[in-house]
Amino acid sequence: MNTLVHGVCPHDCPDTCGFITEVTDGRAVRLYADPNHAVTGGWLCAKVRPYLDHVYHPGRVRYPLRRVGPKGSGQWARISWDEAIAEIAGRWQAIMAEYGAEAILPYSYSGTLGLVQMGVASARLWNRLGASRLARTICGAAAEMAVEMTLGARYSQPYSDVAHSRLVIVWGHNPVSTAPHFMPALRAAQRQGCQLVVIDPRRTRTASGADWHLAPLPGSDGALALGLAHVIVEAGLQDEAWLAAHTVGWPALRARLADYDPGRVAAITGLAEADIIQLARLYATTRPGLIKIADGLVRNRNGGQNVRAVCALPAITGQYGRPGGGLAYSTSGYVQWDAAAVGHMAECPPPGRVVNMNRLGAALLGEAADPPIKALYVFGANPAAVAPNAGAVVRGLQRDDLFTVVHELFMTDTADYADIILPATSQLEQTDLHKAYGTTLLAYNAPAIPPLGEARSNWAVMCLLAAALGFGEPWLQQDADEVIAEVLAATAAHNPALAGITLADLRRGGALPLALAEPTPFAGGEGGCQFPTPSGQVELFSEALAALGLDPLPGWAGQEDDGDVAREVDLDPAGGLYLISSAAHHFVTSSFANQPALQQREGEPFVEIHPVDAAARGIRPGDRVIVANGRGWCALRAVVTEATRPGVLVSPKGRWSKLHGGRNVNWTTSDALGDMGGQSTFHSNRVWLRKAPPDPAQLG
Repeated sequence: MNTLVHGVCPHDCPDTCGFITEVTDGRAVRLYADPNHAVTGGWLCAKVRPYLDHVYHPGRVRYPLRRVGPKGSGQWARISWDEAIAEIAGRWQAIMAEYGAEAILPYSYSGTLGLVQMGVASARLWNRLGASRLARTICGAAAEMAVEMTLGARYSQPYSDVAHSRLVIVWGHNPVSTAPHFMPALRAAQRQGCQLVVIDPRRTRTASGADWHLAPLPGSDGALALGLAHVIVEAGLQDEAWLAAHTVGWPALRARLADYDPGRVAAITGLAEADIIQLARLYATTRPGLIKIADGLVRNRNGGQNVRAVCALPAITGQYGRPGGGLAYSTSGYVQWDAAAVGHMAECPPPGRVVNMNRLGAALLGEAADPPIKALYVFGANPAAVAPNAGAVVRGLQRDDLFTVVHELFMTDTADYADIILPATSQLEQTDLHKAYGTTLLAYNAPAIPPLGEARSNWAVMCLLAAALGFGEPWLQQDADEVIAEVLAATAAHNPALAGITLADLRRGGALPLALAEPTPFAGGEGGCQFPTPSGQVELFSEALAALGLDPLPGWAGQEDDGDVAREVDLDPAGGLYLISSAAHHFVTSSFANQPALQQREGEPFVEIHPVDAAARGIRPGDRVIVANGRGWCALRAVVTEATRPGVLVSPKGRWSKLHGGRNVNWTTSDALGDMGGQSTFHSNRVWLRKAPPDPAQLG
């Protein structure tokens, strides 16, 4: 007899789709979209449709392994779980005795977005240990900070709200690939007359279906937003009454806009003055207008200010709090899990130091020196492939005195440098709770099959390690359902959005909607809008940013790369190009990038180059080329196309280096930090492009 089990996609996508697994005799035989899920709508994306290929991939790690040869040699011996846990605990205790607990660094991110297997697993044991804390800022930290400083919280519309929009500006975002279940609602709105404008240096899949595509230079988005505001004010199209009632700092921002005339903004962005003026008038006169952004907009050195400037546009035109208008970014602000229940910090030693995940290579190579990092524990992440400045990360992982444990499903680039490898469960083999960041649904993931081999979940391993270290706190031995029940109850006690939602309700299967009083973000209150900022208004001028020594007004401070590129002495400084490492269509960062069918669909690693730039370098379609700067290089296939603008290269991220010649695009990306939140700066990346030598040995 077949059993049907409700599950949730755990991967880093705002849709957080529901699926159903059909199980026969303990084996998953079919996985399909939950037809009753309000967002999934009966279909799954290209990445997740073949999820059983991921679960039953022949490369799954099924047993604990100990390294028996040099790091990176691929020489392993199978060991038992008891041996693995005892060795890890013993090594950690020795390290703590000599250096203190801060010499141990956990590194995790979005391999799963579940409450238990990522949120709690990234907190409780490490808090109790007093280990170094990881600043998990690789994705959207600057946007999160900018939106919260400006609007007070990350609230966003239901996807269906776009039916009210007459204009949608998708800015630095490619939802066809990264939020696909938004697209049916958007296409329906377009059929009803809604205009779609896409702002992106690349003509993405989303831009191909737009009425208008504008391609500014990377990192110039803040200047463009301020230039649009300048034109709106010059034309008298701003909503002064709304600004007076609902903003702080408008007079100061209005004065600053004088510096962003269309001529200057055209020079900064590479756009035509006429297009800047036309877009400004279109946005100001087409109501309601929705601006939809994502985190590609912020992976620049000025990313936080870029987002602050974009956030100002719906305020200047009075479009917050209106169906079909305002800003669409993230729904994460509606529910923030109770921090005390998640981490039990009050029952732990003083917090350890903070290490920014974007600086992992530098930290392993000595930047974190007091104490040095002597042990690294990696789960839900593959930093050797996805962290910036990958060459430095790999050099750090190669340290003989670094004790590295990797808990993984596969032998990733990072696992190659481990001392101990622990087999991890897939989503079909573990229990978890998921809240979306693009919708307002909450869903329970029930395990559908037993763990393959000796695989264990992230949280199960944390419990084993806690016991081996002698920690007797009961909250380090709860099962996953007990964790969910505790955190859910603690959060519901102060958040009415969870009213009436119980673990029992969730376990029945299917996604449950949050109990929101108002689906339109910031609607309600006196005057029709309210914002959870200190002033209760849109804070165009932010006292909180000023207190941090940052510019309190939206501005644009340039997009300079760090000094590493200057070391590329053999190349003409004038020949540098910006390289954007965009999201791949068939991978979720590095997840699924080892699945043969998805690799085939994505094609071999490539770099897109505009015909003008290709001709200047004698590069033809299909040529093997080298992308390089002072941080490193990688070899790619040239795709000559007008889909990218002159001066800009595009090479999608997520490739495993070990599957493609030992390097990927992150060997060139910068590990400098952005202007807010410790943000990554992947797109502030200046590189040089040349033909690859005919002899592969000459690549270095």
